[in-house]
Amino acid sequence: MAPQLILFNGKITTLAADKPEVSAIAATDGTVSAIGTDDEILALADGRTRKIDLNQRRVIPGLNDSHLHVIRAGLFYNLELRWDGVPSLSQALEQLKRQADITPPPQWVRVIGGWNEFQFQEGRMPTLDEINQAAPDTPVFLLHLYDSALLNQAALRVLGFNRDTPNPPGGLIARDRKGNPTGLLIAEPSALILYSTIANAPTLSFADQLNSTRHYLRELNRFGVTSVSDAGGGGQNYPQDYAVAKKLDDEGQLTVRIAYSLFAQKPGQELADYTRWLDMTKPGEGSDLLRVNGAGENLVWSAADFENFLQPRPDLRPVMEQELEAVVHTLAEARWPWRIHATYDESIGRFLDIFERVHRDNPIDKLRWFIDHAETVSERNLERIQALGGGIATQHRMAYQGEYYIRRYGIESARRKPPLRRMLQMGLPVGAGTDGTRVASYHPWTCLWWMVTSKTVGGTVLHDEADRLSREEALRLYTHGSAWFSREDDRKGTLEPGRFADLAVLSDDYFAVEADDIRGLESVLTVVGGQVVFGAGEFAQLSPALPPVSPDWSPVRTVGGYDNTRPTPPVHAHTPVMAADGRVWETGCGCGV
Repeated sequence: MAPQLILFNGKITTLAADKPEVSAIAATDGTVSAIGTDDEILALADGRTRKIDLNQRRVIPGLNDSHLHVIRAGLFYNLELRWDGVPSLSQALEQLKRQADITPPPQWVRVIGGWNEFQFQEGRMPTLDEINQAAPDTPVFLLHLYDSALLNQAALRVLGFNRDTPNPPGGLIARDRKGNPTGLLIAEPSALILYSTIANAPTLSFADQLNSTRHYLRELNRFGVTSVSDAGGGGQNYPQDYAVAKKLDDEGQLTVRIAYSLFAQKPGQELADYTRWLDMTKPGEGSDLLRVNGAGENLVWSAADFENFLQPRPDLRPVMEQELEAVVHTLAEARWPWRIHATYDESIGRFLDIFERVHRDNPIDKLRWFIDHAETVSERNLERIQALGGGIATQHRMAYQGEYYIRRYGIESARRKPPLRRMLQMGLPVGAGTDGTRVASYHPWTCLWWMVTSKTVGGTVLHDEADRLSREEALRLYTHGSAWFSREDDRKGTLEPGRFADLAVLSDDYFAVEADDIRGLESVLTVVGGQVVFGAGEFAQLSPALPPVSPDWSPVRTVGGYDNTRPTPPVHAHTPVMAADGRVWETGCGCGV
């Protein structure tokens, strides 16, 4: 059969052992059917083959995010004003003002993560006065990582927060001298106050959620993302909150492959949830574009070691062992893989004690279970993970929280956090990703840049040169490495015959640009299963049409998603100093507080 698609005259990085770079590639029935020279591949065409001249552009396998809350993000994307990548606070506040002016009641302006103050030229957070001046009447919820949120006075009124409102479980309401809420919510000792407050904001209709998800997937395609391992999330209930993704899959409108995990929602009911879900579905069920992956990242709420580096490391309660072991034993017995959120080595050690006990009765070394994040994991625990057949899905959260980590633990402690070089030396399965959209940005090229340079978005260098990854190593983690976690490493992540024809044609050469310019890369042509799902520049006419963004006041219409116009703002010589209340930072570059 002649191929349906041929791309030629390119510099195609295949990540295949025998032909690591070729100039042409053919796709037939959704998979790569041949790679080689232009003459070899063009000779396979017939009159029905679509042939695309790559104009000597660099091509890579489609990016695969090891940890992205893509299904939940899709439901809310059209509601959210994204500050991801915005280079200055003044620009961010102007966007906030414009959006507040056009947002109709009862809707809120929501800035839900993906940014921090160190990305701004001013090097500081917005003040509550600035937020109230920008939006005096429209409720505003501004989430900063998962450590705090800023609410304007309009949002406090809608929520009914006043001097008599008690602190909710898992958080603190900052107050003035008279006891009135100021608008600052502090996640201490957990992020529950942030989850619960976000949940009060209005949502979109089902039709708008479909539209929102399609536009978010297009945003991911813009950066060359073709696959995602979805980690569930708070408020992401199964099966109802998966209905939008399921409908898009049924209608052939998914443009990113999604392998999703089921996330326990209610403390004390986790085992009941997983027991019920075992009878409803199973790993691998679904299609090549939407399939069940397993359990997690939240297996039990008592095992949540919240990664707020502004606060001391949380010590998990003793009940955790009993609750987690019951769930893991049930999953292992049913041969379900799992993922578990773990930032701190102390937590990982306690989890591994449980996994080792379960392994004695129900071997888990073939399940492809894995740890998410693992920033401070020790060599001893890496060895234990390896002995149990586990892997590590790592993300660029330190690019957004590195300065906070240094302030609490010191620069020497921050080196090799997470220890990517050691993981690779040991041969552990490792996949790269972002943990977008609330903690860090979903922007994949910031992650690739971070692995190569070890810089935070504020310019702080975390790792010695010997511990940074090469560009090929970083790319492999973000493609073939991440495919291990969905048991698809024999189907995707490299461009060789028999693998999915998922690829991205880049705006510039990843292997040739200056290191800091990696953050500015985009895809100009993204292909999933041999079908073009996104085009820009000289390939813009190939891009499939999308319906207009809805609702018509959506921030996506005016601001869009990640701001890639100035990906590398001026670097500040940050010397972080925390104020007495633990919330305000100064910087040594004189850019203010």
